[in-house]
Amino acid sequence: MKKFVLTGLILINVLLSTAQVNIIPKPVSLKVESQQKGFSINTQTRIVIENDSLRNAAVFFNDYLEKYLQFKLTITSVKPADNYISLSVNTSIAKFDNAYTLAVSSENVSLTGTSNPGVFYGIQTLIQLLPTTKAATLILPAVSVTDYPRFAYRGMHLDVSRHFFDVNFVKKYIDYLAMRKMNYFHWHLTDDHGWRIEIKKYPKLTEIGAWRNGSIIGLWPGEGNENIKYQVLPNDVKITPANAVIKTDGIRHGGYYTQEEIKDVIKYAADRYITIIPEIEMPAHSMAALAAYPEFGTEPNKPYKVAETWGMMNKYNNVFQPNDKTFSFLEDVLTEVMNLFPSQYIHIGGDEASKVWWKQSVETQKIMKEKGIKDEVALQSYFIHRIEKFVNSKGKTIIGWDEILDGGLAPNAVVMSWRGEKGGIAAAKVKQKVVMSPEEKLYLNHKQFMKEDSLAANKFLPLETVYNYEPVPVELNAEQAKYIWGAQGNLWSEYIGNPAKVEYMLFPRMDALSEIQWSQKEQKNYADFLNRLKTQFKRYDLMGITYSKRYLSPVVN
Repeated sequence: MKKFVLTGLILINVLLSTAQVNIIPKPVSLKVESQQKGFSINTQTRIVIENDSLRNAAVFFNDYLEKYLQFKLTITSVKPADNYISLSVNTSIAKFDNAYTLAVSSENVSLTGTSNPGVFYGIQTLIQLLPTTKAATLILPAVSVTDYPRFAYRGMHLDVSRHFFDVNFVKKYIDYLAMRKMNYFHWHLTDDHGWRIEIKKYPKLTEIGAWRNGSIIGLWPGEGNENIKYQVLPNDVKITPANAVIKTDGIRHGGYYTQEEIKDVIKYAADRYITIIPEIEMPAHSMAALAAYPEFGTEPNKPYKVAETWGMMNKYNNVFQPNDKTFSFLEDVLTEVMNLFPSQYIHIGGDEASKVWWKQSVETQKIMKEKGIKDEVALQSYFIHRIEKFVNSKGKTIIGWDEILDGGLAPNAVVMSWRGEKGGIAAAKVKQKVVMSPEEKLYLNHKQFMKEDSLAANKFLPLETVYNYEPVPVELNAEQAKYIWGAQGNLWSEYIGNPAKVEYMLFPRMDALSEIQWSQKEQKNYADFLNRLKTQFKRYDLMGITYSKRYLSPVVN
């Protein structure tokens, strides 16, 4: 009888341990020590840091414990005999960058990284070993983990132009990235719909450009606008009827970040080993800037206004005039941006620039003739090359959407491939860095169900499609594949007006994205991922994260 009870207890312990060990993204190696007792976190447990440089990791873990499980541990540099979680760095434990090992026994938890970021990534795994309900003692299963990232660039994007999100939520968003071991946050700060960053030399960018007087209702073209037709021709844009007036909700929307707020967010991200890449759009998607400073447009005597509708913006004149006055303005703006952001990389957009407005501009045509620029495609290339030369002179590197390939790729630029993989393949073949971010695979603003629970961009991107995406195209050989720097998910906010909706669109598809970015290709298994995801839903509930409960149903569609 005793033997039967003991066997039953061991079996229950194994099942409990196995149930808790569901890590996303999947580690390189995870072994559950099912015959061993796990580690108990109680009020006497200490977090031991080797030196003060590891305090960020310890604080992140402690903050999670306190916020969600009502525990707060002491952080110390003095190691007790037992009952401790130790954090240390040892470059010899692995040959991989930012790797870590994690060992949980009944006496202690040992987390060692090849770097400070490696330790921080180990903390994210440690958090996922915690129970998803509050208890007087927190039991961690006995495990041993060896782990390291597949790609050096693991990014997520947030558009704050269409809808503005305050600093507190941006920080929460950064925490979500950190918990999925991501290391780049692409902050889309300017567009046709709002300019979100304070530029001291040009105050009207936020006084005027940060605010719009309404937004369309529903999917583009919006309620009441169904009969308005746009025809974008090679040399003209025709609107029918000619006197069409866009109907909107008439609600003023906007906001911006001061430079002090920007600095605060940058530090917050840096403490989580996340680099923020700011995006300042050019030469198109610039209606908010031109509303503030029309003299930099191709029609300076015509009033511009901050955009109130979505859809392709090339039906409106949203391009900068490529003259010296405009370049001086953009250089001034970029100088302030580069002085704020320590990132090596500055995203300059470069996408969806309609050539119609340059073709119609007498001044643009004169500039092209003087400089021997054969056509408007070559003009876009000239524009990007000139900006790149300036950014390079400041010791920085530009990133652009794959349209920066048009007319000839700038020599040092990083290409973010969004119109499928074609641009990324072309860039990798000429040995330039690529971030894969194809719209049909990684745009998380697209609806996740055929019949969506709420308004979303009218394209379908289910969880499985995200999970099964492979960032390294088969067209590349082994040498060319080295230029695939990583992958990024994008979240455009046309139909995302509040933090809960952001979370709803992110989770669980960002979990799938993280496995693309971090986990080894040969380890990916969608059925296994779905099984591990069950535990994540419980953690979402603990953290108060909004997600669709349809994922909890046996059949998701």
